[in-house]
Amino acid sequence: MMTRRLLTHLRHVDLAVPDYDKQLEFYAGVWGLTEVANDSGLSFLAAEGSPEQYVVRLRKAEEKRLDLVAFGAASAADVDALAERLIAANVELISSPDQLGTLGGGYGFRFFDIDGRTVEVSADVATRQHRRIEEKESVPVRLSHVVLNSPDLNRTRAWYEQHLSFALSDTLSSPHLGEVMHFMRINPQHHSLALAKGPHTSLHHISFELRGIDEYLRGTGRLLRAGVHKVWGPGRHMAGDNTFSYFFDPHGNTLEYTTELELLDEDSWHPHVYDFSEPEVTDQWGTANPMSELVAKESFNDPDPGCFAAPPV
Repeated sequence: MMTRRLLTHLRHVDLAVPDYDKQLEFYAGVWGLTEVANDSGLSFLAAEGSPEQYVVRLRKAEEKRLDLVAFGAASAADVDALAERLIAANVELISSPDQLGTLGGGYGFRFFDIDGRTVEVSADVATRQHRRIEEKESVPVRLSHVVLNSPDLNRTRAWYEQHLSFALSDTLSSPHLGEVMHFMRINPQHHSLALAKGPHTSLHHISFELRGIDEYLRGTGRLLRAGVHKVWGPGRHMAGDNTFSYFFDPHGNTLEYTTELELLDEDSWHPHVYDFSEPEVTDQWGTANPMSELVAKESFNDPDPGCFAAPPV
């Protein structure tokens, strides 16, 4: 019997960067997030259409790193239940469940995943007053998903399945490289998390959902006109059936604009294995620059120095 799922959704992704001012200007400017709080070298950025207090946190630091990935839980009781489950499985906790001092408060705790990333789970966080995104308004509605590079793809997949009850939606594979990406879900959304085969532990990309196809293309065009480095796109994936345009932020982290990510009937869904060497698998439309070894390497990112070292805040 599958263990009861205690996570509900992805809340936010926290990044540490040396050039904090440049990074903040990018995220709060051309990328389209809204800075809602700032505390001496710590910035909280919300998506206009999302009830989450913030979807990205930026921290000024000497080293670039992924500080943490945060997920939501339905209740404080579920937070406690997850902590007990992790302790029983000898997963290393960074903090015990307690009231959180971050924006919006709540009740939660942090722990390390198998690759040494910091993961936070919280409940009872105050919701933010958000708004409906209008037609032709090409700013992120909400955080869609996060993709993480792992040097041992199936070990990481098994850890997230066993300890956090993620389910596999689909896999990308090829005759030459074998399995290269697993799409994982904690709700009917095709993936809130994906795991990519990489040479080291690092962030692969953070994805933001726009209102619709028109807004997604307008946003893509705004970034192109601003001279932001495009990694790949615009196109439409087969796994998840979502649109994609990938760009670099000023520190070389890959960000994605997307829309129309598939919602699954979890009771009847069976995972596919897609051969990503077939062009229509990576891009159904055929509009994106071809997926190549060079494009793939751009999202390997720098090796993350934060493994098994908790962020200072």
